[in-house]
Amino acid sequence: MTSPVAPGAMAGLRVIDLTRVLGGPYCTQILADHGADVIKVEPPAGDEVRDWGPPFHEEDAAYFVGVNRNKRSIGLDLASEGGRAVLMKMLEGADVLIENFKPGTLDKWGIGNDLLRAKFPRLVHCRISGFGADGPRGGNPGYDAIIQAMTGMIKATGSPQSGPMRIGVPVVDITTGLYAAIGILMALSERQRSGLGQFLETTLYETGLAVMHPHAANYFMHGRPPQLTGNEHPNLVPYAIFQTRTDDIFIGVGNDGTFRKLAKEIGKPELGTDPRFARNKDRIANRDALRAELAAVFSQHEAGPLCDRLLAAGLPAGPVQSIDQALTSAHTVYRGDVIEKDWYKGVASPIRLERSKPSLRRTPPKFSQHTKEVLSEFGYSEGEIETMIAKGAVCGPTRRR
Repeated sequence: MTSPVAPGAMAGLRVIDLTRVLGGPYCTQILADHGADVIKVEPPAGDEVRDWGPPFHEEDAAYFVGVNRNKRSIGLDLASEGGRAVLMKMLEGADVLIENFKPGTLDKWGIGNDLLRAKFPRLVHCRISGFGADGPRGGNPGYDAIIQAMTGMIKATGSPQSGPMRIGVPVVDITTGLYAAIGILMALSERQRSGLGQFLETTLYETGLAVMHPHAANYFMHGRPPQLTGNEHPNLVPYAIFQTRTDDIFIGVGNDGTFRKLAKEIGKPELGTDPRFARNKDRIANRDALRAELAAVFSQHEAGPLCDRLLAAGLPAGPVQSIDQALTSAHTVYRGDVIEKDWYKGVASPIRLERSKPSLRRTPPKFSQHTKEVLSEFGYSEGEIETMIAKGAVCGPTRRR
């Protein structure tokens, strides 16, 4: 995984990336891992998540490092006429423009979608925003935790004892980036037929609603919002954490046959035919009684050997691990899920194509590290580049705080 075996599936694609923070950079790292030439255009102050630490590597936070590999960085002041002129020059050979400015910002700068469509008819223009440009919340800023709160995630997460809780990973930002990547690939596929690019949008708000499954589907069916069930599943039992003699494990059962198999494997076959537990709807009605039965059995076992035995039997079970345990587990190591280059270490792309393999070609860039390299590719002379840096349209290696 650390060196390319063959060109990635996105080789030959040029992406101009104006995004910052998480959703957009996560999207463009997906494309970059698979061979796209991603040019990260940063404002003079840089992507603010460079400061979201500790920990840091040479003043760049792990938060930035984790979503910006395989990219080149150039600093541009797009509020200046000179900076915008450079951007327009870069777009001449680009396939994709992705940005997460507040809706209307590019229009204010005179480079809105109508102009982009007229000048670059094959360009796919992707915007990520909090709520979109219109509607009662149109143009409002969006942040992961705020969207979690507004779309029902927080009210569906936690236990009666803890109360509502934020999900511990920025699931809205990351999933918005995934939807953006999917949308870009859809637009590129359609371009093969029509010859034309198009504008596409993903918003944090719509993403938040879209991933609220099964809670949204349940609500449409019975009209009731979800209750706080902790680690329990609203639609499946057993589907929860259980204590063993050593560590916690998670058991997830998706159908009645699997439950009967689980009951037999743990030496309690009678649970599989008990009328209280025989069907999933019965187990939901009697979840507390079933939990007590299972807890009594699991408490007699060690977590690791028990999970190994259940998994080997084709049953869904796993140890509740911390991130350090997950990243160093035997399966992670065997699958090559951690990649390294020089000082950098990260999680490999989970998209594994047979021929067009992902690769780690570049470590995450320093601010404006590739300005001269990139601009020379677009025909600017060294003197022209130095002049633009002196005027402030283009940035040198130092961020403007």
